[in-house]
Amino acid sequence: MIIITFKYRYRKQIIIGIFIFLLIGGIISFAIINNLNKKPAKEEIILDNLPKKKKTKNKIIKEFKVDIKGEVLTPGIYSLKNNSRVMDVINMAGGLTNQADTSVINLSKKITDEMVIIIYSRQQVKEFEKTKEQESIVQGKCIKSSENALKNDACIEESRKDESPTNKKISINTATKEELMTLPGIGESKAEDIIKYRENTSKFNKIDDIKNVSGIGDSLFAKIKESITT
Repeated sequence: MIIITFKYRYRKQIIIGIFIFLLIGGIISFAIINNLNKKPAKEEIILDNLPKKKKTKNKIIKEFKVDIKGEVLTPGIYSLKNNSRVMDVINMAGGLTNQADTSVINLSKKITDEMVIIIYSRQQVKEFEKTKEQESIVQGKCIKSSENALKNDACIEESRKDESPTNKKISINTATKEELMTLPGIGESKAEDIIKYRENTSKFNKIDDIKNVSGIGDSLFAKIKESITT
């Protein structure tokens, strides 16, 4: 009788407890099943991304052919990636010789296809600087080296953005022979005549005075007047 009375008295509590237990069990089961269903979806996303990563790794890099000459251990034509620089070409050519001088070469310049790089010797650079020209003239000789009859694509650029048109003009009173020879129609002999005139006669007070130099007439003056100053 005692057992029966106990069951009857707590019957409601037992039923509620069983219901709560089943409810909690159902929630836990639902969560587990839901997580199991989500895992394949994540795996599918990862698998979908794998080919994309592989595609970027297999990206084709174009190659350029570059001709390097002069003071390197193994001059010749080399193929390099298009993001390579002059220094990379030098390294591929075995490095510099003991006589090499790179003071007029831009070692960090990016290469281009069919580029020509000439590495000069110390003696050649000294010859460039023999008349103690300004740096721009030295760079001009680097780019327009008559000895190789080739444009040296590795030279430091001779033009500067901060130069004004006035600064680019050649002073006929102070210019060296090489500077005067950069003027149109002025060769070595005429440049020497201009220097002799200002040294032996008088300085040029105005640009028109250059016509007093033998061999410089109105037609030649018309070609150079925009490029000269006193």
